[in-house]
Amino acid sequence: MIGIKLYTPLIAVSLLFFKCDNFAQSPKATQNTAKKIAVKKIVAPILPAADRLDAYLDYLKGRKIGMLINQTSVIGINKTPLVDSLLKLGVNIKKIYGPEHGFRGNASDGAEIDNTIDKVTGLPAISLYGKHNKPTPEDLKGIDLMIFDVQDVGTRFYTYISTLHYVMEACAENNIELMILDRPNPNGVYVDGPVLDTAGYRSFVGMHPIPVLHGMTIAEYAQMINGEGWLKNKVQCKLKIIKVANYQRDMDYTLPVSPSPNLNSAQSILLYPHICFFEGTALSLGRGTLFPFQVIGSPMLKGKYSFSFKPVSIPGMSDNPPLKDKVCYGLDLKNYNMQTIRKSGKLNLAWVIDMYKIYPDKEHFFIPYFARLAGNDELRKQIIAGKSEAEIRQSWEPALTKFKATRSKYLLYK
Repeated sequence: MIGIKLYTPLIAVSLLFFKCDNFAQSPKATQNTAKKIAVKKIVAPILPAADRLDAYLDYLKGRKIGMLINQTSVIGINKTPLVDSLLKLGVNIKKIYGPEHGFRGNASDGAEIDNTIDKVTGLPAISLYGKHNKPTPEDLKGIDLMIFDVQDVGTRFYTYISTLHYVMEACAENNIELMILDRPNPNGVYVDGPVLDTAGYRSFVGMHPIPVLHGMTIAEYAQMINGEGWLKNKVQCKLKIIKVANYQRDMDYTLPVSPSPNLNSAQSILLYPHICFFEGTALSLGRGTLFPFQVIGSPMLKGKYSFSFKPVSIPGMSDNPPLKDKVCYGLDLKNYNMQTIRKSGKLNLAWVIDMYKIYPDKEHFFIPYFARLAGNDELRKQIIAGKSEAEIRQSWEPALTKFKATRSKYLLYK
């Protein structure tokens, strides 16, 4: 796995100096010069909830703890695994639960994972991306408080929020409280995209009637799941939320650890919501390279683009990537300025629309998975019909506006 550069909070310092043109000319000039005082504006660093031990450690005393965690569940500048820290502090952790990619985050996309014993802690590690996605009563036996601490990336089809749903449901049904240690959403500035049609397109990559980009943190999203009655039989999960400190959703946030094997850089995380639609096409998104979700291409585009890459098998990242061992030609987005999209606040549709127009074998451009990612089959039909981006966006209403109003009830941050 390629690690993401450690996030180092920046201290913004603004110094206002007095103008010194001709300052030494005469005493009169000195007397007439207004001295300006230097001003320092200190911006406190973003502090994920897991790092705020003082806010929740006492709450864990005397409880039997289960932890839904993965490789992103770290604290401090040394990126110490949270489970290790809590064990050293005497917290009674009974079991570990892992989402897609596993507790250690080293399983390829879609790979089923078995239950095991964690070699480092000696704790039972139960997979929630193997034989089942929802913890069973047996999985939860002996637990009276569950902790959820997993870094999300803010998109509907990233499966950690689906795991959140099932953990909440299981906790509610088994009378177990769920503590959420919240983390920032690196794509939190966006609320955009088609809203999922749950009647025909509900799946593990889209369970709820939300747009592609929901603009919420995990804790905010958990409150929405409860508040909108999305759990089976409308059960309610008892939540204990620990907030991120010093956070607003328009802040830039670079993750300290890769959230999954193929989101292995800050650029891939920012590009992911905008190009993941290509997972539902005949094109490659660079799985099987060291820069997945930063390139788009196909052998069919030879002669149309000069940039090329070749996907190969990379165990632990992409064992059998699309278009394996074939030279693909297309777009290199590794250095694309994502601030241009971020400032627009909109999901980028241009890449998928333009690629469809230039792709020579249009009949085979889309695969069935595209509808799951889009949350409906309309987007595919609209692109084929040559609809403009403005026309496509208009079709997302009024569902998108309705979602924004609903979302506002559950926000914890500005």
